[in-house]
Amino acid sequence: MQGSANLNIMIKAARKAARSLVKDFREVEQLQVSAKGPGDFVSRADRAAEEIIREELMEARPNYGFLGEEGAEIEGKDPTRRWIVDPLDGTTNFLHGMPHFAVSIALEHKGEIVSAVVYDPAKDEMFFAEKGAGAWLNDSQRLRVSARTRLAEAVFGAGLPPDGGKYLPGMLRDLARLMPMCSGMRRNGAASLDLCWVAAGRFEGFWEYGLKPWDIAAGILIAREAGAIVEPIREGQDLLADGHVMAASEPLFDTFSKVVRTRD
Repeated sequence: MQGSANLNIMIKAARKAARSLVKDFREVEQLQVSAKGPGDFVSRADRAAEEIIREELMEARPNYGFLGEEGAEIEGKDPTRRWIVDPLDGTTNFLHGMPHFAVSIALEHKGEIVSAVVYDPAKDEMFFAEKGAGAWLNDSQRLRVSARTRLAEAVFGAGLPPDGGKYLPGMLRDLARLMPMCSGMRRNGAASLDLCWVAAGRFEGFWEYGLKPWDIAAGILIAREAGAIVEPIREGQDLLADGHVMAASEPLFDTFSKVVRTRD
């Protein structure tokens, strides 16, 4: 697919940050056995990746705003456009030497995500989309959601709150209802990739509570452009502001949403 100038800038920035992360990831195994542990090192790797992305994007588009996980938001001279960036989605996986993490970059225009990139460097999988142009994997593979129509054949991804927290009881209720009805559940630990896996048909659906805009902005567009329905878990909420997201292929969305939206 031939992307726009903005999309090409995003892909370049994601690849450059990923090279830094992969280099740091190779050090994590050694740090696991140190007295200090890898936590501080991973935090530095996260910040360094965001700095690389910010420099690349702001040099190319100096008037755009910038919202990243690690630093304060930058207000752009152009108030209608904003980059939304997670330099390392899947930090806990990275911390434990698990090769499942991603760089996520979205471009928002007038409150709507119009371009998106999610790059998984461990698998060299570049997911990307532009509004109205479909979703793609590594330039040549058009992404389509799963064609399965039976819940009993479906595999779902879910995000569990890492600290327990207020969302855990609701998630446990959801899991207790859905697991007997479907083929399997997975908790992979990187929401941006979970949404991309819905787009690629690897998951039939995904849901999670309490996410941040940088966790899901890019993945939402990629999933939608591949044919998924993506909505707030509670109807009427704002996806990015509230961070409660559910996504599924169209044939299964109604059944899936009834399970997740039901409250005892």
